Amino acid sequence: MYAMKLDAPCKDYIWGGTRLRDEYGKKSGADKVAESWELSCHKDGRSVIANGEYAGKTLEEYIEKEGKQVLGTNCGRFEYFPILIKLIDAKDNLSVQVHPDNEYALRVEGEYGKTEMWYVVDAEEGAELLYGFKHEITREEFAERIKNNTLLEVTNNVPVHKGDVFFIESGTLHAIGKGILIAEIQQNSNTTYRIYDYGRVGKDGKPRELHIDKACEVTKLIPPTRPTKPQGERVQKDGYAQTLIASCEYFNVNKLDVQSKAVLEATDASFNSLLVLDGSFTLGDLTLGKGESCFIPAGFGKYELKGSGEVILTDIV
Repeated sequence: MYAMKLDAPCKDYIWGGTRLRDEYGKKSGADKVAESWELSCHKDGRSVIANGEYAGKTLEEYIEKEGKQVLGTNCGRFEYFPILIKLIDAKDNLSVQVHPDNEYALRVEGEYGKTEMWYVVDAEEGAELLYGFKHEITREEFAERIKNNTLLEVTNNVPVHKGDVFFIESGTLHAIGKGILIAEIQQNSNTTYRIYDYGRVGKDGKPRELHIDKACEVTKLIPPTRPTKPQGERVQKDGYAQTLIASCEYFNVNKLDVQSKAVLEATDASFNSLLVLDGSFTLGDLTLGKGESCFIPAGFGKYELKGSGEVILTDIV
């Protein structure tokens, strides 16, 4: 059992930029690197282990070989690997979209729904995103506004700053705006229903597919209910400060501001996922730099992260 550095598969969606390659060291031959999937056992992109006995194997292959106990007892309630963690570089606006809940997604798409959380790593001055509605509307008005292209008149646009937190429960209308770099922790799903896409075309020169009928069935037509800030207060510990960003039935996310060291623990209850947002660290014989991720198996016990910088720590509760 050991700490595993992960190589992330990358996605070249049309709205992406180059920061993930230029600043975060992501490897991709594509012109754009819109997303890097930092912790993933999803069929559309699997993390690959970069060190040790399982180097070159996917994280999914490691779990299959060693057994689900490496995920921890808190993951026993999930049929599949529970979460997917991404870095997202929005050079341009993402489509206005919504994700279904578990019941709908499993019935219609054959995979989990998607509740997700965004931590804003960086944002250009004046950047904003779309988060729910200004006020509650009816399903009839929703459908009519989509049809006559006036949906954006009733959506809730929010100015975005570094350190903001957005909890996107399934059914929440949303769209990341241009000039924003986000760390996203989400359910293990790739189901997205596009509602509006600014008339853009895909690589094939055709308008990208919209999913309006499905979106009308799953969208919650209300304003957001959560504040755009961390769920907990900053707590100073020995060598680092810890802030609970968000906790829900699917994931538990803390931000660590490490001044010199952080003594952490992966108990039998859950694995730990570390995503370095800034700085550099050592973990045993591993080095972890900006944009790098590490998987710590459940039951690994206490470990020391030495260095300084910002880290996202995710586990399952």
